[in-house]
Amino acid sequence: MTELVQAGPHELVYALHAETYTRHNDVRFLVGGGEVFPAMLDAIAAAERYVHLETYILRSDETGSRFADALMARAEKGVEVRLLYDAVGGLELSADYLAALANAGVKLVEYGPLAPWKARFRLHQRDHRKILVCDGKVAFTGGINIGNEYDAVENGGGGWHDLHARVEGPVVAELARTFRRNWLKGGGDAFPPPGDAPETAGTAMAQALSNEELRRRRAIRRAYLHAFRRARETIAIVNAYFIPDRGLRRVLFNAIRRGVKVSVTVPAESDVPAVQWASRHTYAALLKGGVRLYEWQWHVLHAKAVVVDGVWSSIGSYNLDARSLFHNLEVVLCIIDHAFGAKLKAQIDSDAALSREVDLAAWNARPLWRQLVEWLFYRFRFWL
Repeated sequence: MTELVQAGPHELVYALHAETYTRHNDVRFLVGGGEVFPAMLDAIAAAERYVHLETYILRSDETGSRFADALMARAEKGVEVRLLYDAVGGLELSADYLAALANAGVKLVEYGPLAPWKARFRLHQRDHRKILVCDGKVAFTGGINIGNEYDAVENGGGGWHDLHARVEGPVVAELARTFRRNWLKGGGDAFPPPGDAPETAGTAMAQALSNEELRRRRAIRRAYLHAFRRARETIAIVNAYFIPDRGLRRVLFNAIRRGVKVSVTVPAESDVPAVQWASRHTYAALLKGGVRLYEWQWHVLHAKAVVVDGVWSSIGSYNLDARSLFHNLEVVLCIIDHAFGAKLKAQIDSDAALSREVDLAAWNARPLWRQLVEWLFYRFRFWL
């Protein structure tokens, strides 16, 4: 533990490196595209100097068109607009969509082209991050991509259930630097490093963690495990692609032996069935270890969030699986704040109440063929 942790308030024990957290941030979580998209579009429309948008999935559907119109409008006003999207996540983009953005002055980078003859070809590593930074004053990150499936049903969308964070304060600069590093790595034009972001009246300590460098590949995992090991009362997890390895399961079981209540909410029906089969192979061990496991019954669950003791929280793109740990580029926002933690914990608890709790006896009675399929997909978890 650092001297800062030893000298600071109790809440800092959840921070792996407390000196890397910034103070005086205002952090708010948003639920689903119905809340997230209007807030992001408003921030883009208000930008006067630059807009930096990084996303995994980008579609040229109605939602993608709304964002394209907003980006082009700022670029045509002289605002520097940069858009970084993943090659796999952007497979459905039309040539006309990209041409319109480029013609309006939006600078584009496709991360990890799938064609071997192209520079910076990537086969398996994907840019799974979602970051929006406007003028270095406001930023967004979380699990929501840009496509109709994430918008609210009442708006004609698919109603996917996801969580995102809007932040103002010093941590915005960390998200801005994360974007810049990947923009340059992807072959984008050079631009000056972002300066410090202004403090706000917010009460949250926050840190942006990413995993783009080999030496930082496990940075997010280490932060999670550190917080889990220091939990005293509750660990609440909601995760779309949950394939916990033995090390993570061991930490959760040790927490339960200390009297910590551990709950995990996962989708009942995933948009990636192979991942769900592999995930279900771990259910029996989790339930035997005392984890309360819930399956979300409604529209696709895509969220990735954690709350420990209502104090330490995380929202981002990181799933508790091998793909996020070993392959994808990810980013999470870690927050130390009682008010934020209480609200996020209430949201996760509400999600669990709308879900079906998995019972161990009933689970063990499932057909043998399902158990065999789960076992088979779990064997390939490293590549899912």
